[in-house]
Amino acid sequence: MGSHETADDRPRRSTRRTFLTASAAATAATVAAPFAAATPAAAGEAVAPPGPGHPVLPQPPGRELSALLREVDRDRIEATVRRLAAFGTRHTLSSQDDPVRGIGAARDWIHQQLSGYAAASDGRMTVELQSYVQQPASRIPTPTRITNVVATLRGDVTPNRVYVITGHYDSRCTDVMDAVSDAPGADDDASGVAVVMELARVMATRRTEATIVFAAVAGEEQNLYGSTYLAKQLKAAGVDCQGMFSNDIVGSSTADDGTRDPRVVRLFAEGVPTAETPAEASTRQSVGGENDSPSRQLARFVSDVAENGATGMQVRVVYRRDRYLRGSDHISFLREGWPAGRFTEPNEDFAHQHQDVRVVDGVQYGDLPEFCDFDYITRVARVNGATLWSLAQAPGTPKGVTIVTTNLTNDTTLRWQRGAEPDLAGYEVVWRETTAAEWQKVLPVGDVTEVTVDLSKDNVFFGVRAVDRDGHRSPVAFPKPGS
Repeated sequence: MGSHETADDRPRRSTRRTFLTASAAATAATVAAPFAAATPAAAGEAVAPPGPGHPVLPQPPGRELSALLREVDRDRIEATVRRLAAFGTRHTLSSQDDPVRGIGAARDWIHQQLSGYAAASDGRMTVELQSYVQQPASRIPTPTRITNVVATLRGDVTPNRVYVITGHYDSRCTDVMDAVSDAPGADDDASGVAVVMELARVMATRRTEATIVFAAVAGEEQNLYGSTYLAKQLKAAGVDCQGMFSNDIVGSSTADDGTRDPRVVRLFAEGVPTAETPAEASTRQSVGGENDSPSRQLARFVSDVAENGATGMQVRVVYRRDRYLRGSDHISFLREGWPAGRFTEPNEDFAHQHQDVRVVDGVQYGDLPEFCDFDYITRVARVNGATLWSLAQAPGTPKGVTIVTTNLTNDTTLRWQRGAEPDLAGYEVVWRETTAAEWQKVLPVGDVTEVTVDLSKDNVFFGVRAVDRDGHRSPVAFPKPGS
C-alpha cells in the first residue's frame, strides 16, 4: 500500500513516533533512567529496530548485592563438598539410620547446618525435613523414604511469590542400583548442594521482599523423586512460584580432554513450556515467541543481572530443556507449569562422573573432591546469589500481558494487570528484532496498564517488565494475543 502522508501529517507523526498514549507519556518520567549510547552491532548480530526507546542495558549490582556476593565463602564451599563426600555414599537406597555413612547421615548433617543458619534470621528462615514414602517404582525396588531438607526465607512484602534453588544431595556410582559401594558424588552433586547451603547462610540475615526456598533434594538419580514431591507440595500450597533453578554438576569447568572454561556456566532453558496444551503451543508458534517461554525470559534475566564483575562469570544460555539422555530437578517444576532452568558446568569430565572409586594404572577415578575447582563453584554461587537477590527484591513478573491483535494497524497496543507491590514505580516495554536472541530496546511507560507504541507488532517481539522505586526490574513477560 502506498503512502498518503501530507505535509500537515508529518509533524503529528513525528510526535507520535516518540510515544503514543498520552497518559503513559505523562508518567514515563517516574521510571526513566539514563541510558548509554547504542554501540554498533558486531558482524552477525541483529541490528536494533528503529523507533522510540533506548538500548537495553544490564542491571548493575547495587551496594547490598555487592556486599552479599563478597560474603560468599570459598573455604566454606570446599568444606561442604568434602564433608558430603566423606559420607561414603549418599545413594537414595543407602542406610537412613547409620550415623556416619549413607544418605541418612548426610540428611541430618545438612539439616543441622541449615538450622544453624536459620537461627540467625530472627525467625524469617525456617527449616524442615520434608519426607514421604516412595512406593516401588522406577529404580525404587522397595518402599523408600525420600527426604528433602528445605530452608524457607520468608519475604516481607509479597511472601506468596516464591523463588526456589535446589541441589540434590543423593549420589550414585556406575550402577545406579548399587547402594553399598562408595559414591562420594563431589561434583554430582555435592557442588550444587554447597551452592544452595552457602547462599542460605549469607541470605539468612537479610530481608527480602519475596520468599526464597533453599532445598537439598533427594532421589534425583533415581527419578527426580524429591524435587517432584517438593514441586507438588508448593503447588498444593498455592504459592506463586515465579522461578526455579537446579544446580546440578557445577563443580569444575574442565572436560575429560583438558578443555577449560573457568568463567562460564551453562544455563539450560526450555522453549515451549512443558505444561502448555497443544492448542496453546500452536498459538505460540503461529504468532511467534518460540524463544519467549517464561523459562527463557528467566534465563535472559539471569544474564542481565549476573554477568558482571561481581560474579566474574559469563552465563551461556542453552535453548534446550537439558542435555541429551539426562535431566535434572528443574524438570519437576517445569511439569507444574513454572519457569525453571538448570545450571551446570560448561564441560563435563565423564571419566570421573558416575564412576566407581578406583585406581587404574596409578590414576585415581571417581567423583572425588580432588577433581573439583572450588573457586569455580564459588563463582557459580555468586551467579545464583545475584539472580535470587535481584528476583526477590524486584517486583514480580507482570501478569495478564496481552498484545492487541484484533485490528490491522501499524502500531502496537499492550495491556497487563497492575502488580500489588507497594514500591512499584511503573513498567517498561521492551522489544527486539525477531532474529535477535536478547531484548534490544526499552521504553519506560510509567505506572499504567495499557500503552500504544508506534512500532508495528508484525516486525518485532514485545515484552513488558515491572520496575520499583529503587530501580529493580522484573523478568520480562511475553504477551499473548488478545483484544
